[in-house]
Amino acid sequence: MLPLTENDQRNLVRLAREALVAYLNDGQIPRGEESGEALRQPCGAFVTLRKGKNLRGCIGVIEAVKPLYKVVRECAVLAAVQDPRFSPVTQDELPALTVEISALSPLFDISPEKIEVGRHGLLISHGSQCGLLLPQVATEWKWDSRRFLQETCRKAGLPTDAWQHGARIQAFTAQVFEEAHTARTSHPAA
Repeated sequence: MLPLTENDQRNLVRLAREALVAYLNDGQIPRGEESGEALRQPCGAFVTLRKGKNLRGCIGVIEAVKPLYKVVRECAVLAAVQDPRFSPVTQDELPALTVEISALSPLFDISPEKIEVGRHGLLISHGSQCGLLLPQVATEWKWDSRRFLQETCRKAGLPTDAWQHGARIQAFTAQVFEEAHTARTSHPAA
């Protein structure tokens, strides 16, 4: 993943917001190409939607199989309408939502003692079960690395000590950014 400049970050947040508005207006995700080199690079990413401080949706792609700008557009829409934890976002909610994007590094195996809370996100897997938590989750909940491992196991549907009993532990870093309030209000639903 190339480092994203402030301009790249603003463009990705704009693309996510435009995709949300377009999809809720006409059921289509915009298809235009993006010119920035970093935005065209394949990259995993998550889009998180918040209403105030509350989570409203979060969906992402771990593997770098599509250009980042496409992943962000698609995940913004999926977070709004297909996160199974929430009812679909409505047009009336759009102005109150904040878009946060986490652009992911490639996954790498890590030992528990090397995990840095706030720096690493985790993917824990065993057999067909896996769970992922973004780096900011542990910081928001004030977890230490042990609790972070336990909660990632829980997210995978595994026993909380599975990380000590053969589950694969992988980490990643993320460039995390969100839209400013002025960006949210400049694209009202039509």
